[in-house]
Amino acid sequence: MARLTALITGASSGIGAAFARRLAAEGYDLVLTARSMAPMEQLAEQLRQAHGVRVEVLGQDLVQPDAARQLTRELDERGLTVDLLVNNAGFGTCGRFEEISAERDHDQVMVNVVALTDLTHALVPRMLSRGGGAVVNVASTAGFQPAAYFAVYSAAKAYVLNFSLALWSEYRDRGIKVLALCPGPVETQFFEVIGTRKAAVNGRMVTPDLVVDKALKALKRNRGYVVPGLSNFAGAHLQPRRPRKLLALVSRMVTRGVLTVPATGQV
Repeated sequence: MARLTALITGASSGIGAAFARRLAAEGYDLVLTARSMAPMEQLAEQLRQAHGVRVEVLGQDLVQPDAARQLTRELDERGLTVDLLVNNAGFGTCGRFEEISAERDHDQVMVNVVALTDLTHALVPRMLSRGGGAVVNVASTAGFQPAAYFAVYSAAKAYVLNFSLALWSEYRDRGIKVLALCPGPVETQFFEVIGTRKAAVNGRMVTPDLVVDKALKALKRNRGYVVPGLSNFAGAHLQPRRPRKLLALVSRMVTRGVLTVPATGQV
């Protein structure tokens, strides 16, 4: 029986690397993609030796408008078929909107929204033609409400959450599972990129391995979305959704701690 193959974006570290380790241990062949080749090559060799799986490494900057097309072309050239797509790549910005680099926020949307959508568009029809497959899109608890000083990040993750749930509804009877993974703060390089650990608003960090474990269990049950961690789950579900303007004002009080550091945008 042929092995299943998983494509993982943002696989050089953090949640992406944790997905790679877990899926390799479960017998998946892997395609790892990110901008940073060296850490992926090192991880790939470790996984080949430990689990005897095929691991391909593709360097790709998902900021580029044609990133999904380039990746798809590379998959075809290498004869690779993707059964599980993990859209993990992403980053955030925080601070006063006018102080954040417009270019940085543009890149954030390209990675967090455009590349994720394009790759899903490219690979889901192929999964349908084979009779099945799965997609995991990494969202965030930030996607459940507007977040002042995280305006673009929270909006992008709201897109990922709603996009994923819509596809889950469309494909749940057609052989494709779709999951929105909505972690709170995770112990990764995210906070180095965003520029401050104060971006972990509730201060409670979980490990990438815990996030991946919860994600794969939820995917097997086709739950549609999952929020790892009891406090994160409570925060995402127990706060009111209305009135929206009041929630946006409350968020400003919760997130204003990030204003004590320079706005991200030049990282």
